[in-house]
Amino acid sequence: MLKLIDDPIALTAALVDIESVSGNETAIADTIAEALSALGTLTIRRDGDAIVASTTLGRPHRVILAGHIDTVPVADNLPSYQDGDSLYGCGTTDMKSGVAVMLHLAAMTAAQEPDHDLTFVFYDHEEVEAARNGLLRLVNKHPDWLVGDFAILLEPTNATVEAGCQGTLRATVRTGGRRAHSARSWLGDNAIHHAGAILSRLERYRPRQVNIDGCVYREGMNAVGITGGVAGNVIPDECVITVNFRFAPDLSEEQAAQHVRETFDGYEITITDSAPGALPGLNSPGMEQFLAAIGGEVTAKYGWTDVARFTQLGIPAVNFGPGDPGLAHTRNEHVQIEMISKTAAQLWAFLYSS
Repeated sequence: MLKLIDDPIALTAALVDIESVSGNETAIADTIAEALSALGTLTIRRDGDAIVASTTLGRPHRVILAGHIDTVPVADNLPSYQDGDSLYGCGTTDMKSGVAVMLHLAAMTAAQEPDHDLTFVFYDHEEVEAARNGLLRLVNKHPDWLVGDFAILLEPTNATVEAGCQGTLRATVRTGGRRAHSARSWLGDNAIHHAGAILSRLERYRPRQVNIDGCVYREGMNAVGITGGVAGNVIPDECVITVNFRFAPDLSEEQAAQHVRETFDGYEITITDSAPGALPGLNSPGMEQFLAAIGGEVTAKYGWTDVARFTQLGIPAVNFGPGDPGLAHTRNEHVQIEMISKTAAQLWAFLYSS
């Protein structure tokens, strides 16, 4: 059984050594549920491999701490090992060090009552398509489990506060043509050649920079995939370019989709995946108290995170966790040990200040 009262560094190593690639989270979910149940201070609920553990102290405010327990596929980077001041291994940064901090703080509820009621959310399938996301499943099936006044998502942020998040949208842009034998190419119409006009539009595209509450969100629209071709001797009659649009949270999903359609007017567009952004919400009471306790500069979150799920529920949320996000998903993934301790100490100061 995990020793939750141990320092979060040892907890991080123990969690990393439980392989939990998306779709294979049951073992780590079982381990977490068993350790939390043993504390005897939390109400435990479970849906699949998502676990929600809550205090019931009758405090006037409830803070939610959330993190995903899955990782991207292992890249010959298990088991974990320590080298100098860093801990290496798949998931050390994204985001088992954050989950370890959550578990450590949950264990503290057995030794000292926090200033707020707390809800700890551990969820599955974050590293795959949005439709399988465990937090989304909880939002849809059990929104009453997620009631709170403020939420902290312990995604890696280098132990700094990153507010809100960009929205993300993927779309396919299709070109058509006419098949022919490549020896008689003048009888056909090459769809791949027509893709050049689409790529030219992307090359000329000038993304916005949007300042919201002092946080600057930089947009981007990029081709991230291209497919076409039938055989080595056939002029292709179709080419499909996949485009990813990262948009500022002042746009809705519908507005973002319309912008993509306008950008590629004249072509067949299919929206294949979409998730909304989240506004920073820096003026909410819970946010102000958190920022006062943590200190430091607040910046915009570049990328989509599950803070958007909480925003949809009307709960202000921030990203704040150990680890360099630039190391996420890499073969050399690692986290600085000092950053784990720093994050735990800062959250302790906020949650257990009295």
